Amino acid sequence: MAKRRAKVKKGDTVKVDYTCTLANGTMIDASAAGKPLEFVVGRGDVIKGLDEAVADMKVGETKTIRVAAEKAYGPRHEEWMLEVGRDKFSEDWKPEIGLHYEVPRENGQSTTATVTRVSSSSVTLDFNHPLSGQELIFEVSILEIV
Repeated sequence: MAKRRAKVKKGDTVKVDYTCTLANGTMIDASAAGKPLEFVVGRGDVIKGLDEAVADMKVGETKTIRVAAEKAYGPRHEEWMLEVGRDKFSEDWKPEIGLHYEVPRENGQSTTATVTRVSSSSVTLDFNHPLSGQELIFEVSILEIV
């Protein structure tokens, strides 16, 4: 049963409804109708700014939260842009701007990069998160402390 008037605190599992937009109003994400987001506050399940902002909210409370890039997906790093010769890719790969490319790492894992420029001799890959450098605006409602 939900704790109706309790305040959210670190370690609580909460269910929230939310929408996330950019400063220009572009919708980025939202909880699906009837499927709230559930996470443990303070565990790092969600971006830091949202995690911190829900603490001390009450069940039934709704607020608008502005999350700076540093507490969202971080700043953009120009040094994380890499120009790679076309000869480093298989001949049958057809790069297109906006395409996500999985880059294998030495540890056996992979990293995703976004193609930002294509020329006859090279491809520029951006290893920044697509939302890095962006302030995010959340409209969040605390539905339940589980």
